[in-house]
Amino acid sequence: MKVIVITGMSGSGKSTAVRALEDEGYYCIDNLPVRLFKRFVDLIGKSLESFKGIVLVADIRGREFLKGYENAFQKIAKAGHSTEVLFFDATDDILVRRFSETRRRHPADENRPLVECIRIEREQLKGLRQMATRVIDTSEFNVHQLRDFILHIVGGEESGNPLVVEVQSFGFRNGIPLESSIVMDVRFLPNPFFVDELKSGSGLDDAVREYVLANPVTSQFLDNFFHLLDMILPAHRKEGKAYLTISIGCTGGRHRSVAIAEATGLHLRTLWPEVRIFHRDIEKRNQ
Repeated sequence: MKVIVITGMSGSGKSTAVRALEDEGYYCIDNLPVRLFKRFVDLIGKSLESFKGIVLVADIRGREFLKGYENAFQKIAKAGHSTEVLFFDATDDILVRRFSETRRRHPADENRPLVECIRIEREQLKGLRQMATRVIDTSEFNVHQLRDFILHIVGGEESGNPLVVEVQSFGFRNGIPLESSIVMDVRFLPNPFFVDELKSGSGLDDAVREYVLANPVTSQFLDNFFHLLDMILPAHRKEGKAYLTISIGCTGGRHRSVAIAEATGLHLRTLWPEVRIFHRDIEKRNQ
């Protein structure tokens, strides 16, 4: 059997990974006592049901796990099963933000501040992190990106997986997207909002797009911007980055940024097999 142990910091995305693997045909079980690991693997291996493998989720919630995981892993490996330990992590500020958004209670919370809980958890999981076959930093992933990334590495496709490029438009008045790898401000371009016949449209409309792209300043900007992207995207891919999000912003995220994002996505699709285009604020008309 293929056995995947998912562990790591609370709030680092373990639940997202488990749901993705469960959908792919893995038998997943959360917080199983460590003394039952080997017995459970043997039981599933002898069952008549067909699974791609087993996913065991264990972390700081299981105090017994922290004391006996090495012995449990050795027993599974000696029985001939393929074992991989994936340790999920994220930066402290990201973990704090995620707990604040979900209002979940940290497993190490005993009337301690959240930052202290995270510090204690890191200390308790230090040895497990060192012995993991792979450490996955989820700080820059959204839910969809993390799901895709997990399926790629578990499926053994990572080496041939091209960089996934996401180009999104946004409005600065609504905030910069947190998942951005690259942020480009195009508020210096002529604004169709101040042209009466274009104001109600968007950067997806032919008239608005032509107004933005036909300007000589836009043409010069795109030449330089595309040249920059053509240089740095292969470098990001070489460093092993699976996702890169290019966020292009104007004031409201409806006219200029949309037109430039579409043009950027069209250019990148000639070079990269997977380019996705999103328009975060295009439906917001509070410009």
